[in-house]
Amino acid sequence: MRPQLIRPCLGLVALALTAAAPSALANGARALPPATANAMAQAVSPFAIAEYRRKLKEYLEARAAFEQEADAYWNAIADKRRIRNAKRRDRVQITLDDYVLEQPPVYQGPKRPVNPAPEEEEERPRPPRKPIPVVADFVRAAAEQFQFTPQRPASEMEFKRAYARYARAAGLTPEQAVRVYSFETGGTGSYDVQSGIEHGGKRAISTAVGYNQLLTTNSVELMAEQGHEFVRELTQRVAATSGPARKAMEHKLAVLKKMVAFTRTVPDDWSAHARLADTPQGWAVHAMVLDIDVGPMLQTHKLLTSVIFARAKGYNRPLTAAELEMMNLTGDGTGFDMVTMPQGLREQVPTSNFFQRSGYERNPVAIRHNTVAKLLAVTNERMDYNSSKPGAKELASAF
Repeated sequence: MRPQLIRPCLGLVALALTAAAPSALANGARALPPATANAMAQAVSPFAIAEYRRKLKEYLEARAAFEQEADAYWNAIADKRRIRNAKRRDRVQITLDDYVLEQPPVYQGPKRPVNPAPEEEEERPRPPRKPIPVVADFVRAAAEQFQFTPQRPASEMEFKRAYARYARAAGLTPEQAVRVYSFETGGTGSYDVQSGIEHGGKRAISTAVGYNQLLTTNSVELMAEQGHEFVRELTQRVAATSGPARKAMEHKLAVLKKMVAFTRTVPDDWSAHARLADTPQGWAVHAMVLDIDVGPMLQTHKLLTSVIFARAKGYNRPLTAAELEMMNLTGDGTGFDMVTMPQGLREQVPTSNFFQRSGYERNPVAIRHNTVAKLLAVTNERMDYNSSKPGAKELASAF
């Protein structure tokens, strides 16, 4: 079950502000050797120290006042969200009054001053950052945990054709598939492209892989929720296969069944699936996004679940690619809130209504394009631009 609040999206990350008054060390400054710190402290005049303390007091007071205002704002956002959720459950019409219409407060007070007399501090080693697994790790985990190696396509075009064939049969339109691919990968991504390792990038920034950028948690959740569909489809393909290829397909089907069973060992909950995803078995499940048979199913159902969700809620108009992308990025409940909003409301409702504070402050796109209409517009603009790229043209031709 995908979360209902926007997670950091659009591949952009900014540092969130905090209420605490950080030390020089917390601000990233390296602690000085004791002798150097003592010498600097002795060289600073009493006036400079007094001025620093005055400015620090002003900063802390201004910051505290801002935090009080911000807390009230984000509490109102949460309250309005609860009201909308209750109305939606009771099939009561949602109106403009059910949203916070002011933009979030922005801190405009003084900056934290620099201490002219740094105190002696013992440098604390930073804990090592947990490395993000990459495609090679997923493939290795599949071999170790399930004695399986994903069947990679002979070419990129082969995977695109397999994806297009399955996506069309499942109910996605070429416009939806191609434009979402264009947005998610920049219009050039391969079936095994990983977030951060593209366009010259050297380091993975997440576990997102493929045309629709599935995270490890997405793969685990889709296996848990849609695994029966994958097993049925693969069973039919086994029946249509003969010779040596059939034996390999039978092994793949057996592995798929084991993976589905593994993903269903926890409740159908995003947090529970995330914990499973961060294990060797979870990495192995994610390796299936690379498989020529199962990978297109996972990529398709990442989007199809949103289409099905909208239909189940009585929304029968075809979703535009930008609307589908909002649900793809934000989770179905939050995305559906935006999708079903009349244009007049879209132009007035701030994007902050669909965020928690920490996510909003890390997302410069949502801050810059600060209404639902503007966010959808910039999404469409990026889709338009990237749809002319070679990968997007290839995918369109596969349909």
